[in-house]
Amino acid sequence: MNEQEKTFSHLDAGGNPAMVDVSAKAETKRTAQAQSIVVLGEEIMQHLTNGDIQTKKGPVFQTAIIAGTMGAKKTSDLIPLCHPLGLESCKFNIQVNEANEVVIDCTASITGKTGVEMEALTGATVAALTIYDMCKAFSHDIVIKETKLMTKTGGKNDFERK
Repeated sequence: MNEQEKTFSHLDAGGNPAMVDVSAKAETKRTAQAQSIVVLGEEIMQHLTNGDIQTKKGPVFQTAIIAGTMGAKKTSDLIPLCHPLGLESCKFNIQVNEANEVVIDCTASITGKTGVEMEALTGATVAALTIYDMCKAFSHDIVIKETKLMTKTGGKNDFERK
């Protein structure tokens, strides 16, 4: 599809919001990986031991994985025109990079008629928000720097961020 043929998929012929009709689509294996980056600062990062930050509320990264999974499963409740999906897998990897930033990767997958980009993005975002919530007692100088789609497979087009 060239640039002139692209249209917004969530608008009907009259320009009104509408859920995309996926009834004619074939079921295919679909995956998406999204990433959020959280900058916690030295005041918080000094509490990092054995790959996690322990707080009175519990282990931050482990709790973020649970919250992110719950968020991914609830995507259609949060984003009005998303199809409700029964995710087959939702996995997280949380690491601290060389710039001392917390990198959250969320990978979602399903065999279905619609993709899981929004579920992966929601999962990564909810995990980032959970890290903020659990660390704000140490400092409010926390930045959720970015959330972005990294890869998507299945459906009409695959995508990989370079």
